[in-house]
Amino acid sequence: MKELVESIAKALVDFPEEVHVTEEENGHSLLLRLEVHPDDMGKVIGRNGKIAKAIRSVVYAAGTNRQKRVQLDIGRDSK
Repeated sequence: MKELVESIAKALVDFPEEVHVTEEENGHSLLLRLEVHPDDMGKVIGRNGKIAKAIRSVVYAAGTNRQKRVQLDIGRDSK
């Protein structure tokens, strides 16, 4: 699941080397945290959040196939 989010995000941003995804699994739930360069936040979120919503939909569908409840948190890289 982590690789899926990384590949989608790297295709969208100008600084793919600064895309970081962390995974926290807790029973039947999975939290994915996506961090990108501050200049790339708009590209990952999109106008009115449409791209972020689309990424979450894909991740949610992939999690359903694995019988996991998936949550995607999008933030900026703290570096």
